[in-house]
Amino acid sequence: MFSVIPYSVGFNDDELADLQRRLSATRWPEAETVDDWSQGIPLSYVRELAHYWENSYDWRSREVLLNQFDHYTAELSGGNANDAGGEPADKLAIHFIHQRSPHESATPLVLTHGWPGSVAEFSNVIRPLTDPTRYGGDAADAFHVVCPSLPGFGFSAKPSRTGWGVERIARAWDELMIGLGYEAYGAQGGDWGAMVTTEIGRLGSGRGGGCAAIHTNMPRGRPDAQALENPTAEERRALERLQYYQDWDSGYSKQQSTRPQTLAYALVDSPVGQMAWIVEKFWSWMDCDGHPENVLSKDQLLDNVMLYWLTKTGGSSGRLYWESFGTFGQGTRVEIPTGVASFPKEIIQAPRRWCEVGYNITHWTDMAKGGHFAALEQPEAFVDDVRKFFRTTMS
Repeated sequence: MFSVIPYSVGFNDDELADLQRRLSATRWPEAETVDDWSQGIPLSYVRELAHYWENSYDWRSREVLLNQFDHYTAELSGGNANDAGGEPADKLAIHFIHQRSPHESATPLVLTHGWPGSVAEFSNVIRPLTDPTRYGGDAADAFHVVCPSLPGFGFSAKPSRTGWGVERIARAWDELMIGLGYEAYGAQGGDWGAMVTTEIGRLGSGRGGGCAAIHTNMPRGRPDAQALENPTAEERRALERLQYYQDWDSGYSKQQSTRPQTLAYALVDSPVGQMAWIVEKFWSWMDCDGHPENVLSKDQLLDNVMLYWLTKTGGSSGRLYWESFGTFGQGTRVEIPTGVASFPKEIIQAPRRWCEVGYNITHWTDMAKGGHFAALEQPEAFVDDVRKFFRTTMS
């Protein structure tokens, strides 16, 4: 029987005191031997951010901001049986925000984050999506928003067994939406959320109910022989971006997809280590003109880090790479309507032609500015594109 339990974000004073102690006792390395970020996040900035974290950052006020939304947990299985011979699938307590719109006819929408993100990514878009008449929109643009934390991330439980890859997560999200009473809904996601959303779209393509349309800011697409042999200017830029990622920006994924447990000991033990591991990616993947604080405040950066540190999910979040890295993208075409917001500084910028092989793309927007963390970096543009797509697709 499906049931939900109200949840409130909160950590005790002992955990916050432990964080303070660890920050003050940080064992610092020497500085990098270059004058930029090419060897990783610079010592001077890590010290600056750690000092702010220890002396100025106020988690209690950030808890209040998170708790302005309605939080719940639900036990989800993501399927009827596991891979071990037909036994009932084990369930996992999944955390989610469920913010209903004041407009009863609103479109149900599940938003899925990725790594190193969290539900905090959606803090500035939930209200405009649920209550558009207060934010320059029309009642027809309203959504009932559901934002789950991925298994092993944030406030969701950590799998104790293998099997929680993107396909199972997609089935669990479908189970959640149906359980909440949404027989027809939309899905949106970036990063791992894009992979989960793609799988939800495949589920919706194979039946007459459930997910009716998907929107993503990171669609999957592969270059074909024509693109490799005689690329257009757009394809040449995409191939250069892909090569840069493989050469300089993908080491984290190799580690997390092969030995996430080894990495876990450092990330769960050192707050500065966890912070550096995450914030370096925000610098690299945002459209931030060379510095993350050109887009986000220290508080916003640390909010996201805290959802890894306080929940001790530095290792468990990395296991999603072990479960699914290298296997996603292998599946049937998404036949339900698909909308894409293509941001100029996304990690991998697949042109529309590459993506149309795997998706029934009915809406494509080349965004003016923004990167990988779309809802955080460009909340108004993100909301506007989501509204436009679903307005014409599910109205």
